[in-house]
Amino acid sequence: MSDEILFAEDTDEEIELQGKWKVLIVDDEPEVHAVTKLALGDFVFQEKDLEFISAFDGEEARRMFLQHENIAVVLLDVVMETDDAGLKVAEFIRNEANNHFTRIILRTGQPGQAPERDVIINYDINDYKSKTELTSQKLFTVVLAALRSYRDIIVIEENRQGLEKIILASANLFSFHSLESFIRGILQQLASLLGGTQDTAYLTSAVVGPKPIEQYNSSELFVFTGKGEYANTEGKRLEQVIDGKELISCQQAYVNKSIIFEDEYLVAYCGGKTKKGSLLYMSGLPRKLTKSDENLVDMFSRNVQVAFDNVLLKKDVEDTQQEIIEQLADIIGTSYGSKNHTQRMVKICDVLGRAAKLSKEDLKTLCLAVPLYDIGKIRISENIILNPSKLNEDEMVEIRHHAEIGYNLFKDSNRPLIKTAALIARDHHEHWNGKGYPNGKSGRNIHIFCRITGLADAFDAMRTERSYKKAWPLEKVMDIIVSQKGQQFDPNMVELLQQNIEEIENIIQSFSNNS
Repeated sequence: MSDEILFAEDTDEEIELQGKWKVLIVDDEPEVHAVTKLALGDFVFQEKDLEFISAFDGEEARRMFLQHENIAVVLLDVVMETDDAGLKVAEFIRNEANNHFTRIILRTGQPGQAPERDVIINYDINDYKSKTELTSQKLFTVVLAALRSYRDIIVIEENRQGLEKIILASANLFSFHSLESFIRGILQQLASLLGGTQDTAYLTSAVVGPKPIEQYNSSELFVFTGKGEYANTEGKRLEQVIDGKELISCQQAYVNKSIIFEDEYLVAYCGGKTKKGSLLYMSGLPRKLTKSDENLVDMFSRNVQVAFDNVLLKKDVEDTQQEIIEQLADIIGTSYGSKNHTQRMVKICDVLGRAAKLSKEDLKTLCLAVPLYDIGKIRISENIILNPSKLNEDEMVEIRHHAEIGYNLFKDSNRPLIKTAALIARDHHEHWNGKGYPNGKSGRNIHIFCRITGLADAFDAMRTERSYKKAWPLEKVMDIIVSQKGQQFDPNMVELLQQNIEEIENIIQSFSNNS
């Protein structure tokens, strides 16, 4: 078998091998590739051997560099198809590929073509060797030094990324998304400090479901966030992602509120001010942990749960607030002959808000505030509200006052949620064409929250049974709403209602007055 065929097989290999240091050999002489591989064939550093990638000219070197991630070292010939082909590859790696991690070792058989002093000054390379001086032992030493440097740079970069995530998350630490980023950042930093393990998981008893924290179940643990092998396992039970000896260690650490260190993994109980303890699990440890490492893990486990506890406390406050609002709204709705009206309004507004591409924060605010949209009716006579016949002019004037009454109840609050409730209470009867009340606003001058609420309210009022009327058929309701497109209702909102009518109808059926 010729050298060319042998090296072509190596070059065409596309399988990414795990646990190897990638070394790119760039040289136009096949013999150099063969000798290099032979000299480094038994090379092992930190229990990882080498994966060789071959390129025979500058263009192929650039292509190989883009195709393969995490190349640790490039052994780069200077003179190939041109006298400066290798220097152009080095320039490409640093400037175009923007890679400042890979260690570049220039090798040349013609030192006079690229003087060492000039190259070192003008190019961001890490070593310069003449091929004649690179004995097998010296090549071994050069590559070992380059890998040590590469390893340290990657650890520093992982630390930087971990700290960056923590800093970004700290601005809004108590939202669920930021808490996840916060914990993931700490996991990344801790993993890199312990030698770069990629397989980590943070498990808590306060999570049921993929992401949201809804209730506390002290008998089970769920993945809150994971990395490496445990990425995309959020919401899964402990027993679904970890088994065998590791599972037993997790259960023991949780019950005993302790930290267990093994050769291949560690489990740390994370205690806080509440009883909702959590676990930090890290597997695939690259080395035996030192006493300093163990102290770092202990410090982490004693502090990370504090942030999680704060989020749970905030969630309890929000849940309490939402429950009070919804119960108050339910009392009003039931009094006026519409059971489950609040639940339907919240869910219909959620559907329309998502369809309108509201931000997560705006959608959350809308759904929390909308139950209070009709709060002003508490000051309107029941004889008028429950009157099944057509209202006279005086009665119409009085019932329209509920919009301003609701606004005046909340207008002096400095709380964003209550201010939003005031806005919705006042403007949910404003019409797209400007003929609504109380202020005759029109078009996009009406806040989108109010446009969504107004359409949801009209649909629900016609589509459900009340003490003074029967539910209207869906076809009749949609005919009326479409006829008011661009008149009473925002045209875009009507289209979104039509596009999502099946989901909205399911809400009507699931939360009917009889359910």
